[in-house]
Amino acid sequence: MASNESGTHGEILTDTPPEGGDHPLVQLRNAGKSYGNVRALHGVDLAVRPGQVTCVLGDNGAGKSTLIKIISGLHQHTEGEFLVDGLPVHFTTPRQALDKGIATVYQDLAVVPLMPVWRNFFLGSEMTLGPWPFRRLDIEGMKKTADEELRNMGIVLDNLDQPIGTLSGGQRQCVAIARAVYFGARVLILDEPTAALGVKQSGVVLKYVAAARERGLGVIFITHNPHHAYMVGDHFSVLRLGTMELSAERSEITLEELTNHMAGGTELAALKHELSQVRGLDINELPEAEDLRASAGSAPEGTA
Repeated sequence: MASNESGTHGEILTDTPPEGGDHPLVQLRNAGKSYGNVRALHGVDLAVRPGQVTCVLGDNGAGKSTLIKIISGLHQHTEGEFLVDGLPVHFTTPRQALDKGIATVYQDLAVVPLMPVWRNFFLGSEMTLGPWPFRRLDIEGMKKTADEELRNMGIVLDNLDQPIGTLSGGQRQCVAIARAVYFGARVLILDEPTAALGVKQSGVVLKYVAAARERGLGVIFITHNPHHAYMVGDHFSVLRLGTMELSAERSEITLEELTNHMAGGTELAALKHELSQVRGLDINELPEAEDLRASAGSAPEGTA
């Protein structure tokens, strides 16, 4: 029988994984988070599997940031279960999540713009040579490794000594993704990676999101853009006001339906009578609320 132990940093794991199966890399079951009397998340089910892109969509205030913080170990969930490789966990620091292979690439990327590309690639985890106290940076080794890893992701840079701030936004995102993969990420959380990018650079980032999936990573793609999500996503979850409004596989939903859910189509459809008073608005273009609710409930319960 599996028993629970509390580690020195507060992480709680069962001794042995449950028998039987193919477990998702990361799974939330009826998970929630409250800050005092404020309930930021409630009843969230999410499963991230290797070689799949799970897209989490939602407007501002939907709960996307809270979800990221729970999975990345910044905050603890207060409801439900959080499992990694089928084992329940309670992370208390981001380092514990990193140790389990969960890496997060935030919008600000955590890079130093004036430092070279290779130095940013190893920032905080530099390779060294020689015994202590005469240890020194292995500059050539870091340059070679960074170049190889970037090329493995399809990123070819002529000069790794150039400041990373001279790269385009899409290129910097891709360097951050390659860095996370090199340092052992199995689950990659991407926080709005295309939010501040143009069409061409967004396409570059989406290309490398697909490349990460092909390398067997489980990717959580946080976005408010249903078009970008539908290009690379295998599963779609829509958050609204802290709850999961939609959970559907790609085969179960169209881009139009996903866009309607993301845009609050259910609420708009329910307000057809009031909206009919607005000059120039064709309410016949709006879907029926019942149809949207039906598509939201079509995915099997407990999958994400």
